Amino acid sequence: MNPFLSLEVQSRLVLASASPRRREILEGLGFEFEILPAQVEEDEIFWNDPREGVRLLAELKAVDVQRSRPRKTIIAADTIVVCENERLGKPDGPEEAEEMLSLLSGRRHQVITGVILAAPPNKRIVGVESTNVFFRQLEGREIARYIDTGEPYDKAGAYAIQGYASVFIDRIEGCYFNVVGLPVPRLFRMFRELEKG
Repeated sequence: MNPFLSLEVQSRLVLASASPRRREILEGLGFEFEILPAQVEEDEIFWNDPREGVRLLAELKAVDVQRSRPRKTIIAADTIVVCENERLGKPDGPEEAEEMLSLLSGRRHQVITGVILAAPPNKRIVGVESTNVFFRQLEGREIARYIDTGEPYDKAGAYAIQGYASVFIDRIEGCYFNVVGLPVPRLFRMFRELEKG
């Protein structure tokens, strides 16, 4: 259990995600939780505003899992990468990974995460976090070697800030954990709001 939150708000938690990064973050914070990935087709949701899009997807995931776990508190999130007004999801293969990393090379991009706490009977606390990430200029051989590691394939934007790609990043502005996949300070503020009722 986490020592900074009441037992009441952190009991009966369900993570509506298969992401190993989100699981590791929550475990590192001392939370005990069930994992039940949402069955939401993310590619079928279209939007113009990325902040509204991640908020909507997080909410859809929470609602989906809440149907089978109505008495539990659901944590759901969705993360996207936006560079040059282009939304970057998870690459389908090496060619798409190379395209994404080439686009990010030498540029600033945003990592945007929508996160929701959905608690019984009908409480929903929603937040959106945005972090600026600055990539240094990458050489073609660096991109190729990184793709060969296999790390890019299940990551939005084709990279993991906590992995090999950490050497690509000059600096960030904002929450590091948001880039990993779950904005911890915002999540804690949301739990505090839940404590207040």
